[in-house]
Amino acid sequence: MWDYTEKVMDFFLHPRNVGEIKDADGVGEVGNIVCGDAMKLYLKIAPDGKTIVDAKFQTFGCASAIASASALTEMLKGKTLEDAAKLTNQDIADFLGDLPEEKMHCSVMGSEAFQAALKDLAKKRPDLNVPVPTTPEEGEDRVVCQCFNVTEAEIRNVVKTNHLTTVEQVTYYTKAGGGCGGCKDDIQKILDDILGKKSGDGGEAAPKPLTNLQKIALIQDVFDSIIRPGLKADGGDAELIDINGDQVVVKLTGKCAGCASALQTLKHWVEAKLREKVSAAINVVEQK
Repeated sequence: MWDYTEKVMDFFLHPRNVGEIKDADGVGEVGNIVCGDAMKLYLKIAPDGKTIVDAKFQTFGCASAIASASALTEMLKGKTLEDAAKLTNQDIADFLGDLPEEKMHCSVMGSEAFQAALKDLAKKRPDLNVPVPTTPEEGEDRVVCQCFNVTEAEIRNVVKTNHLTTVEQVTYYTKAGGGCGGCKDDIQKILDDILGKKSGDGGEAAPKPLTNLQKIALIQDVFDSIIRPGLKADGGDAELIDINGDQVVVKLTGKCAGCASALQTLKHWVEAKLREKVSAAINVVEQK
């Protein structure tokens, strides 16, 4: 059973703005029912051509998909197109008080539906100054994951927006690699390119594995010199409880303790930094 926040459950059980806008100015549709998730987003623009006055959705998916779409429509209504265009999938997750990492692809789907609606709006209303999403670079529109029809451009965008560092995270956020798994090597190459790493025969030699003592010392150093100062800057803190192989047990303290975004903090700051600086295999768990 997924550990959903009360707000996620509220927006799932009592979804806002469900339905269709017959005379919508922009419509965005993403996903595929065959693959398990699909979303259609409708936008209505005010007469001034600057403000979103209404947003509705139709979706096929899990609780997280419904909650994400419902939250997105609430976030869009009343915003100017310029401000709305700055919204990211992380903003949707934060609005809901966090999503399980394995369900972050639902927030990404919401963000992509909105981007598609903006493109449709720009096409229908060329008189408006619509902040259209950038066009993918040549070749980046290729489909990397055939199982879930995920393109290279989509993978690159979600990696950069959410600061992802592993193939597993890309799967959580896009589903790419979650089917047959045949695209995982390709996903890793894209990650290596974005992160500036070298891979393949022409790349750098793989570093020697750390001994247990070296790994523990490095984890402690990263924790004290990078992770804790970052948390303290926002009024929080953390305590390193235990290290067992690749599992690191952490207790959040200060403002981080009991925060609705605690899982997000653990995964996207503590774990992400340890994976970046120590090992991509590290898994951080929280001690309550």
